[in-house]
Amino acid sequence: MFANALKSISATNISANYTVSSTLTATAGPWKIYPAKNKKTGKECSAFVFDRKSLDAHRSGLSRAEAAEFKRAADAVVERLKKEASAIAKLRHPSILEVVEPVEETRGGGLQFIAEAVTASLSGLLQEKDDQERGGGVGGRASRYVTEDADGNRRRRELEIDELEIQKGLLQVSKALEFMHDNAGLVHGNLTPDAILINAKAGPSRSDWKLSGLAFCSPLESSTAQSSIQPINLREVLRHNPNLPRTVQLNIDYTSPDFVLDNNLTASADMFSLGLLIISLYNSPHKSPLSCSGSLSSYQRVFQSSQSVPSSSNNFLSSRPLPKELTNHVLPRLITRRPAQRMTASEFQQSEFFNNILVSTIRFLDAFPAKTPNEKSQFLRGLMKVLPSFPKSVMEKKLLPALLDELKDKELISLILHNVFKIIELLPSGRRAFGSKVRPSLKEIFVTNVKQAQEKDPARDAGLMVVIEQLPIIGDNCAGKEFKDDILPIVFNALESPTPSLVDAALRSLPSVLPQLDFSTIKNELFPVIATIFSRTNSLAIKVRGLQAFVTLCGGSNDPGGEDGLDGLAPQKKKATSSSALDKFTMQEKIVPLIKAIKTKEPAVMMAALNVLRVVGGVADADFVALEILPVLWSMSLGPLLDLKQFQAFMELIKSLSSRVEEEQT
Repeated sequence: MFANALKSISATNISANYTVSSTLTATAGPWKIYPAKNKKTGKECSAFVFDRKSLDAHRSGLSRAEAAEFKRAADAVVERLKKEASAIAKLRHPSILEVVEPVEETRGGGLQFIAEAVTASLSGLLQEKDDQERGGGVGGRASRYVTEDADGNRRRRELEIDELEIQKGLLQVSKALEFMHDNAGLVHGNLTPDAILINAKAGPSRSDWKLSGLAFCSPLESSTAQSSIQPINLREVLRHNPNLPRTVQLNIDYTSPDFVLDNNLTASADMFSLGLLIISLYNSPHKSPLSCSGSLSSYQRVFQSSQSVPSSSNNFLSSRPLPKELTNHVLPRLITRRPAQRMTASEFQQSEFFNNILVSTIRFLDAFPAKTPNEKSQFLRGLMKVLPSFPKSVMEKKLLPALLDELKDKELISLILHNVFKIIELLPSGRRAFGSKVRPSLKEIFVTNVKQAQEKDPARDAGLMVVIEQLPIIGDNCAGKEFKDDILPIVFNALESPTPSLVDAALRSLPSVLPQLDFSTIKNELFPVIATIFSRTNSLAIKVRGLQAFVTLCGGSNDPGGEDGLDGLAPQKKKATSSSALDKFTMQEKIVPLIKAIKTKEPAVMMAALNVLRVVGGVADADFVALEILPVLWSMSLGPLLDLKQFQAFMELIKSLSSRVEEEQT
């Protein structure tokens, strides 16, 4: 089918400027949708193709008079579809499908246009859901659940229809209807699942529902606005033609009685259709509660009995339970015979159906750029508290991309990262989400974009502090080469920062860092940086923290019960694995000389050095202990600022190491 369609395309703007894949993405009514790419910009989009031959297949066996009538009807269909593509292009709204290349006629009498990239139609998703629920469709699953872009790259389509997706999507559709009714003065006229497409954007706009299917749109009878869109003839479009495919005709299963019974083109007719559409999202199978097979007489019979009309008394003819917010507050004001009693699109957006924390969060993120800094900060602080109540798929596929997209606002980096790491902690698939989404963002902010000049940047430093504090979570979700290539440079930036609190935090993080690194990296890359910091610092706190880092690097443990002499600085509690420890040569020839060079006699530094020498003394050669370590210990033990307990700690180690030397020498 597509090959035939391609053959019918002459040299046009679309064929000249776009590469179109032959793999079908989706079907929306009469339109076949294929992945496309702009040859110049590389931007991905979608090609909407209508093949005239899909109509001609129904003309066989007709008499000459019937064939002439069929041709007139088919020509009318093409004109209507051309009108649809033109109407979509004229209506500019975030929730209406964006056309990027206007409609063109093809050589075979068909039509084509280019729009923003879409991944599915709502009707296609509902059909997939029906297939899954029936347990069927396994054989054809790959073709439906795997998409292919214009370059032929295949990937699994990750779209679902959960409660939040429904609420967010209906909100967007209602905004598009509000724009059509109030600004453009139009009635949509054929609001069905075929008229809604799901786009392929990432971030807060991921999986947006876009309104399309405007073949039967018409100026409102009450509208005073000038419109270039031709009005429809209701009697004509309601007449079902058995010789034409249903996809090109008005679907009366979703049509309002305003059209069929009253012959009125009103905005409230779309709201009745919206009510039927909502029921189809919960129904099983996912279809309208009205089933008339294109017959006007069947439709009229439905409204002759209250039992056959969807209402509160019959669960709106849904085979499955509907959310109580819908049955109590929304559907009774959409599916009602009197147009004046129906909600407007604006009132629908303010209904109780959208009054919950999940939808409020998504709505806020959609409008995030327009919010004030104070509003953004308050939102991000509150988000931390409610994250555990979110569905896991919502956190991974909607919240996480949206939050990472806002990291460009450096004043919000720390608040956003707190939420990002909370999400990673809550996700069962945290490792996958961290690797594909979070790690590249962290690298870009804290490695790629860092200025060479080490000037203070409080906002970036606050974000960097969050990353350092969350290294245990990072370590659980990232290891090996990825950690060394992308995370270790961030740790180095913190260690070399002019901000003392960052250096301190980075030194304290070693027990989480060392298990992710190989011996060579620890010895040749990490240790020299820490040794340099230790030698150059004039800060008592950093000096002590550096000595504690040496203990960790040597495979020892800083006693959780011990005092480091610095209020508020908790010692390390996590012991490094022996495989992470430095070798004996490095301890003797690199670390001990650094301790010998200490000039201060501050007790906090002396006691921290004692802990290092205790670990090194346990593995060093006996003669090195006697000639290098014991003299240092004696010198420090006589420091004038030590108290009795501290002096006794030195003497205890001196005696212990002396006994070891004596035993080995004996």
